[in-house]
Amino acid sequence: MTLQTQLVLQALLRNPARELYGRELAEETGLMPGTTHPILLRLEKEGWITSRKEDIDPHVEGRPARRYYRFTAGGAAQASAALAVARRPRRAALRDLAEEGGGA
Repeated sequence: MTLQTQLVLQALLRNPARELYGRELAEETGLMPGTTHPILLRLEKEGWITSRKEDIDPHVEGRPARRYYRFTAGGAAQASAALAVARRPRRAALRDLAEEGGGA
């Protein structure tokens, strides 16, 4: 799992019931929208998140409709488990460095 995907999942996990739109996720993660949107599409394809398009009149609102994302019923649990696995090798490597006296 890429660091960028981890950042998106962490942002969504801060409040799993909350809907976030793509640019909002980009701002929360510090990633560019061109990075976050493909990640969101991939997570939706995997069934971890779902999306809905905002029901507005773009002419009245003066902006395009936003697409909001949130976890599916089991998506938050899947994301938490995947993040735990993604962090495990790094923790083990840091522990090994510390045991060898190579830690900072």
